[in-house]
Amino acid sequence: MEACRNDFIARSYVMATFELYRRSTIGMCLTETLDEMVQSGTLSPELAIQVLVQFDKSMTEALESQVKTKVTIKGHLHTYRFCDNVWTFILQDAMFKSEDRQENVSQVKIVACDSKLLTQ
Repeated sequence: MEACRNDFIARSYVMATFELYRRSTIGMCLTETLDEMVQSGTLSPELAIQVLVQFDKSMTEALESQVKTKVTIKGHLHTYRFCDNVWTFILQDAMFKSEDRQENVSQVKIVACDSKLLTQ
């Protein structure tokens, strides 16, 4: 299915939490699967929206409580933007470094927001 069509569920409901993780691989797969289930009549659009809202909350909680690794990021800041309390950074030639590992990437987009806003 087309990615544009898959967004109909995500855009059909205004939420109090950010939808940061829906563009991740797992979020896009979940949205595509829910879209297919709605299209086939297996799932109602309302239930699909509830699943996405729970996904947003669960991802936020899991990352907050289970991820303890600290990472240093260095790179050339190509673009930055602050809109609706959300920062977006695009880095080129970025290096991610943790205690035991280092990864280099040619370009990365980082989206960040105040975690206090996620729980409203």
